[in-house]
Amino acid sequence: MTDAEIIELYWMRSESAITRTAVRYGMFCMKISMNILSNKEDAEECVNDTYLRTWNALPPERPNSLSAFLGRITRNLSLDKYKARKAQKRGEGETALLLSELDELIPSGSNVENAVDESVLGELIDNFLSGIGKDDRIVFVRRYWYGDSISDITQRFKVSESKIKTGLFRTRQKLKDYLEKEGVTI
Repeated sequence: MTDAEIIELYWMRSESAITRTAVRYGMFCMKISMNILSNKEDAEECVNDTYLRTWNALPPERPNSLSAFLGRITRNLSLDKYKARKAQKRGEGETALLLSELDELIPSGSNVENAVDESVLGELIDNFLSGIGKDDRIVFVRRYWYGDSISDITQRFKVSESKIKTGLFRTRQKLKDYLEKEGVTI
């Protein structure tokens, strides 16, 4: 079943939409959530919440990419759960490491002005990523969007861990320079 057909099931309010979504994207969503949470039960809960959020969002939304739509929801739910767990002092692991790698690039503080700035920041990051090499872009997205471990990325690209770490460091530096050049205060 295609994404368009699945989306149409949501618009028709057919409960089979959730089943079809789970069959087609369940493992994809689970991988994203597990990379962030490293806990099967919490990840399963986030994936199930993803289906509920999708049910509530479609209609009125009609995403161009169902996988990106589901991935974003799963990622955000998983990060929220991670932050709640961290607040309860229940371990940090790989997610804390990858978030700390980005600390120097993300402006801190939260208010209405920053919320607007976040959308501009997202556009700037998209522009930056479209201007770098394909492999560097894939590694960056695998690490910081999907939350893949360095080990997973090295296996995917069949290169050494030090090459991936060095590449990520250089890409973060280039991103930082690009954001500063664009007037983002870090």
